[in-house]
Amino acid sequence: MGKENISFLSVWIILGQIFATFSSEPELTTTEFVNSTVTDAPLPTTTEWITDFTDIVTKFSLRTQDIPDEDMCYIVPGRPETIKECEFNPETQTFIMIHGWTVTGMFESWVPKLVSALYEREPSANVIVVDWLTRANQHYPTSAAYTKLVGRDVAKFVSWIQKEVQLPWERLHLLGYSLDPAGPTFEHADNQNILSKGDAQFVDVLHTNTRGSPDRSIGIQRPVGHIDIYPNGGTFQPGCDIQNTLMGIALSGIKGLQNMDQLVKCSHERSIHLFIDSLLNTQQQSMAYRCNSREAFNKGMCLSCRKNRCNKLGYNINKVRMTRSVKMYLKTRDMSPYKVFHYQVKMHLFGKDIMSFNEQPMKISLFGTHGEKEDIPFVLPVLDSNTTLSFLITTDVDIGDLMIVKLRWEKESMISWSDWWGSSKFHIRKMRIKAGETQSKVIFSSKDGEFAFLVRGGEAGVFVKSSEDNMSRKEKLMHKLKTQGSLFGQIDA
Repeated sequence: MGKENISFLSVWIILGQIFATFSSEPELTTTEFVNSTVTDAPLPTTTEWITDFTDIVTKFSLRTQDIPDEDMCYIVPGRPETIKECEFNPETQTFIMIHGWTVTGMFESWVPKLVSALYEREPSANVIVVDWLTRANQHYPTSAAYTKLVGRDVAKFVSWIQKEVQLPWERLHLLGYSLDPAGPTFEHADNQNILSKGDAQFVDVLHTNTRGSPDRSIGIQRPVGHIDIYPNGGTFQPGCDIQNTLMGIALSGIKGLQNMDQLVKCSHERSIHLFIDSLLNTQQQSMAYRCNSREAFNKGMCLSCRKNRCNKLGYNINKVRMTRSVKMYLKTRDMSPYKVFHYQVKMHLFGKDIMSFNEQPMKISLFGTHGEKEDIPFVLPVLDSNTTLSFLITTDVDIGDLMIVKLRWEKESMISWSDWWGSSKFHIRKMRIKAGETQSKVIFSSKDGEFAFLVRGGEAGVFVKSSEDNMSRKEKLMHKLKTQGSLFGQIDA
């Protein structure tokens, strides 16, 4: 998993500790995806080491927009002439990309893709790829320990080039992937040994593979940045099942054999592709929402944008610095563009009989002014009589203002005793729906009569928009200004 210092993906490997040693320098404005420091060696007590370039092993390649997949020119710390030779532009944005652990000893396939995306978004930028392949192509614990040395190299390079060309820190953005914040050896490390909020002016992290116990999770689970974003809960990512991954490899032909590692890395590497998506699909920006837990988010209870409770994912993130790490969640599609629209559905179930069901399959259809999405499948963990339910629904279709909702209770594949004994019918009077992306709150009433009926295996209950719109015109305008205009990010958190 990774973390960023300004607004970048998460799952990167840079060395947060390194920047922590810049006690006499302003904090960097960068983004780091991964940080790594495994050993317990004490930090130097002076800053003389920062100007000693004799022990640098890492290479720094300034790649070009025309040839994003090859190292054509290296900038060498301590040799100012290489800055000019590589045509480094001190007047524009500089991105420093750091790859992660590699089994093959070669750059991973995402590297040129990110280089190209950065240049497409910022054509005049400097995109520098950090090459530490000789250290990354080792047994994982060894490579993890090496990241401290890689971090020192990066720190020396950044400090040197910043002073050499008087590069403003605000135009420096670090992107890192895969070792730290990674799970193994870093989950329980202290802030001196992992990426943390103190490493830059702004650090944001995308957590995309945090399954299993903390010590065995590929991605780090705990929050470590100013903003920590957990797409799809931070665990398994859509489209990363074995069948889909093998299909993608097969369609790539001979090159697909080079991507066999995607069977393992698909979810972990999704952070990179989400960030690339934020660079390229500027009109389809994914939105994340502040929430205390994945469970609360999955109930649709965290779709508020008040007081910076929502934010864009990736390059366009609003750089809100909080005292404590902020955890944010969102759902995504299984491919780019990854953006989906989030809805909280809230309703009260009435029943003549006391009924209780677990893990019930449902389908909901949404019809709006711009489009529609039918038969969205989801599962309700609990379905009880005389209770209020809240759950999250997402769609990749922009349906505009929601006008009609249809809800159907699917019949389970296996026959249960309740199909033979007792009732499987609920009454629903109203449905309240909140749209995360627009912040609209709409009440829906039964289309026919006072109640709509939810019957297992039966027809869908139909609800239509009522006149009780809970969001005023002023509130809608303020939300639009915050998310699309100059007000976004100016309201104190």
